[in-house]
Amino acid sequence: MTDKSEYVNPKEEIGNLLPGYNCGICGYARCDEFAGALLKKHTTLEKCRFLYQELFLENLNQLKDVLKNENVLVEEKPVIGLLDGYEADFILKPLVNEKSCREILYPFTREELKKGDIIRYRPLGCPITHFAEIIDESHGLITVHMVGPCHRLEKGSENFQFKEAGICMVGGFEGLIEGELPAVGETVRFLPKHCMMQKVHSGVVVQLEGKKALIEGIDLKVWAPPIKGKR
Repeated sequence: MTDKSEYVNPKEEIGNLLPGYNCGICGYARCDEFAGALLKKHTTLEKCRFLYQELFLENLNQLKDVLKNENVLVEEKPVIGLLDGYEADFILKPLVNEKSCREILYPFTREELKKGDIIRYRPLGCPITHFAEIIDESHGLITVHMVGPCHRLEKGSENFQFKEAGICMVGGFEGLIEGELPAVGETVRFLPKHCMMQKVHSGVVVQLEGKKALIEGIDLKVWAPPIKGKR
């Protein structure tokens, strides 16, 4: 026989994990109304912007567990890199209205590079030549968007202008996390959504604002065993 004293009302449990500000930003007047809407699948956790602040990340992870137990959230499938079969912690998507994740590059070339330039380069450790547009330049570092990993000098593009940047070291990525949020300072494995090789990268989270993350110390060598059954 179940001890009724051990029963916890799911709505109450969820309500206790919510920030409790009753701000109304989520579309509901109070947090307990938002909790009820979550259980009925009428809304999503993403509607509460406070949950994705570092202060409430532990609550967010507990809420996901509660909602999975109530069959509101389905178990997420692991993110697997296609090239080497490693499991990533999350996918890194572009910022809103941007073409790709932002990459922060250390170019080794002596050629002057400035905002608006299109460059052809190869990331250190990557066999694929990239084309990118520089969206920012500061103290020798450039921030870029991908405009194509494929060779752009095909038929009909003879006038395509770019600068040769040679080999560049990728110092950082900036984008939106799709998956469980890490903590600042945590070493993570992630898959950039635009990566043509679908190869898992690793790095350290240095900034986190909601789902927006800046990851530095990028490495293509991922020290983790591949998923069973993969090479």
